[in-house]
Amino acid sequence: MSKAQTAANKRYNTKAYDRIEITVPKGDREKIAKAAESVGMSVNAFIKEALAEHIARLSNI
Repeated sequence: MSKAQTAANKRYNTKAYDRIEITVPKGDREKIAKAAESVGMSVNAFIKEALAEHIARLSNI
C-alpha cells in the first residue's frame, strides 16, 4: 500500500469511526483473543458483538 493510500485510509477512519481504548488485567488479553478465535471472530468483532448484546439486554429492561 502506498503512503498516499495509507494516509487516505487514516483520514477516512478518523472521520468515520470513533476509537475506544480499553485496559484489561494482565492475561485477559490472551483469554479474549482465544475466546474470539474459538468462535471464528477477530478480537475487535468479538468485543463489538459482546457490547452490542449487553446494550440490547439493557434496553429491554
